[in-house]
Amino acid sequence: MQGKLLKTAVQIIFTVAALFIVLSKTDLNRLGSIIRNAQPGYLLGAILFFNISKIVNAVRLNRFFTAIGLRLSTWYNLKLYYLGMFYNLFLPGGIGGDGYKIYVLKKHHGLAVINIFSAVFWDRVSGIFALIFLSAILIIPSSFAELYPNEMLWIWIIAGISYPLSLLLTWLFYRQFMPVFLVTAIESLVIQATQVISAWFILMALSASSHHIDYLAIFLISSVATILPLTIGGAGAREVTFFYALNHLGLDVNTGVALSLVFFVVSAISSLPGILAKMRHEPGHSLASVEEN
Repeated sequence: MQGKLLKTAVQIIFTVAALFIVLSKTDLNRLGSIIRNAQPGYLLGAILFFNISKIVNAVRLNRFFTAIGLRLSTWYNLKLYYLGMFYNLFLPGGIGGDGYKIYVLKKHHGLAVINIFSAVFWDRVSGIFALIFLSAILIIPSSFAELYPNEMLWIWIIAGISYPLSLLLTWLFYRQFMPVFLVTAIESLVIQATQVISAWFILMALSASSHHIDYLAIFLISSVATILPLTIGGAGAREVTFFYALNHLGLDVNTGVALSLVFFVVSAISSLPGILAKMRHEPGHSLASVEEN
């Protein structure tokens, strides 16, 4: 319990500190004006594509579950996934979404924890490789290429080796997932691409008229920065990344920070249905009854 409280405290401190650093150096009046004048239609598009990414993510995770012999109905898996999203965002420092899924599946499906952990862990790793690949692809045509032309060769190399390295690591350490490697790799790209589209809709809602590639490249880079669970739901880490990257490029910081804050709100709104899933896991439930709920 003390460990969980400590983790929660650390996340809150990092989140507050990061947001304080950014907001203290940002024009709050302009930032507020940008957010207040956001166009609702585009925001609905952002929410739609964010949820498409999460639905595809749930499907991908279920493929990894199937590979370890765990067969879940699509609906049950989706409800469990959204409940995990809710836990990740609104219950920081506690069991967490991934931990909750592992606990539930171990308790009601009788698989070894290591097998369930492998599926959940490799689902995350496959997403990271797609994130790195698409980040490199968007950096190449961005203002970073003009600023650092000599370093672009390394960006091309990173893009080129991302999936061969992912394939090699899967073959070396998680061969049980080799049969689903290709389809999950494609799904990983779809997941990250739809999140980029969601971010683009937010840019349109904020009336950003130029440098979309730069904002979206930084958005993906900031997503890499949120992988470590140092802040609550990635809040703070994403804003800091936007602030310093946009300053470095000489672009409008307010629009980038607004994009980051609105994206967090979009993810929070999308996570709320998780608590409505009403996942009941009383000990007396059979496997069939659990999957029907």
